[in-house]
Amino acid sequence: MDEIDTAILRQLQADARMTNRDLAAAIGVSATTALERTRSLRARGVITGASLDIDLASIGRGVQALVAVRIRPPSREVIEAFRDWVSALPETLGVFVTTGNEDFIIHVGVRHNDDLYAFVIDRLTQRREVADVRTSVVYEHIRTQNVVPTAPPAPKRRR
Repeated sequence: MDEIDTAILRQLQADARMTNRDLAAAIGVSATTALERTRSLRARGVITGASLDIDLASIGRGVQALVAVRIRPPSREVIEAFRDWVSALPETLGVFVTTGNEDFIIHVGVRHNDDLYAFVIDRLTQRREVADVRTSVVYEHIRTQNVVPTAPPAPKRRR
């Protein structure tokens, strides 16, 4: 990762649909360089896709929550089965598999509080492996739009 790669990432995170010509002009390189560098970032797995941001309230999901779930017994089989099940639910926006007191933090988006209550009580707590659930309603979700790479670690010096 160098300055050109970082500049490409910044620009494409701001507008993933920009043309290669516009990208090249924005970062001050030739169109060929911009294309080759962008292809290289994709080939190396740095760029893994592009996404579409949707206003959740406008599609009937105005209530968001983070639901912390503890699983018992905490075996790989049980954790992975729960992860796959909860990821496929229509209310689920994202799933974090975590360490600490909770095994999962589930980001959900629903129409209103009654739907949130039904999700937690009728779906999650009915699962045998769910030992504990704690829900926090999200007032506002602010996402960082530009994630820049960290500097590579300094090479070790030989003594």
